[in-house]
Amino acid sequence: MYDEAATIVTKRRLFDERSSQLMKVLVESYINDGLPVGSKALVQSSGLKVSPATVRNVMADLEKMGLIHAPHTSAGRVPTVQGYRFFVDSLLSVKQPDEHLFKQLTSHIQNSDDQGKTLENAMETLSGMTQMAGLVVLPKKELIALTQIEFIPLSNKRVLAVLVQSDNEVQNRVLQMDREYAPAQLQQMSHYLNSLLAGKSIKAVCRTLLQEMDKTRQQMDTMMRSAIQMATHAFAEHHEEQDDFMISGETNLMQYADNSDMDRMRQLFEAFHEKQHILNLLNKVSDAEGVQLFIGQESGYGPLDDCSVIAAPYQVDGQSMGVLGVIGPTRMAYDKVIPIVDLTAKLLSSALNHEN
Repeated sequence: MYDEAATIVTKRRLFDERSSQLMKVLVESYINDGLPVGSKALVQSSGLKVSPATVRNVMADLEKMGLIHAPHTSAGRVPTVQGYRFFVDSLLSVKQPDEHLFKQLTSHIQNSDDQGKTLENAMETLSGMTQMAGLVVLPKKELIALTQIEFIPLSNKRVLAVLVQSDNEVQNRVLQMDREYAPAQLQQMSHYLNSLLAGKSIKAVCRTLLQEMDKTRQQMDTMMRSAIQMATHAFAEHHEEQDDFMISGETNLMQYADNSDMDRMRQLFEAFHEKQHILNLLNKVSDAEGVQLFIGQESGYGPLDDCSVIAAPYQVDGQSMGVLGVIGPTRMAYDKVIPIVDLTAKLLSSALNHEN
């Protein structure tokens, strides 16, 4: 995930205990108040018995290593992306959620038997607890299977197609046909299609329908042709569906921006609306183990240059179904946010497995 891993290892070897402590205090101070950190402040906050001159020398070394820099003409220093990465990988002490937070997360996530509502609850809870933008990538389409299909006659040559999926979602599609169908005919079609399609993934269903449509008329009787045609209409929307994500709490990010950041904030909100680039990034998390972190330019996507993305996959029956996470400023409390994302993803997996 991080191309400069070898460089970070080298820098870690060059660090002594004093340099590590000063780097840790500098990053934590900047995360807490957002102000560049000077040598005098570092001396006071670090608890080390060193002079400001010694601290300035250490800071100069840190700057040469690309871990901190001076914004504008400020005498203080702030972490770079590489500095945050070094901090997270080498200096961070993660704070595990306490029992109260655990119970709060559990009560919010496990209070619905509907998968869509469970995902939404997890996303909104994560956003509320971190005061950042929470997001959840919806289950992969190829992993959702058709459980049952039923046809119900309506008036004016219309038929209601009821599609029951393995994620407990029920979709109703009203189909306009070119003739009336008796209930017995529709029931026969449903039986045939269930024997042909039930248990297959939605994408496999669409492929099967296309293959069946290609068969010659001699190989299929009238009922079979009508059933395939009706099912093709019912699943037509799935051909256009793409992987998607829901997002909540975007406006939380406004509290971290000043007037000079408004253009970047606009670009970020446009990225939330456009979705595809963020989806491409989150898809890298889907097959990974545990929490994944992208800091600033590590995302490879301009609108996220001043943001960090912390995300983890959620699973059903041991198989990754999607991704849950947050987007916030690079200046975030990583020690608190990382374990909250991790715990929320695990609780979401538990809730979804319970539903199934």
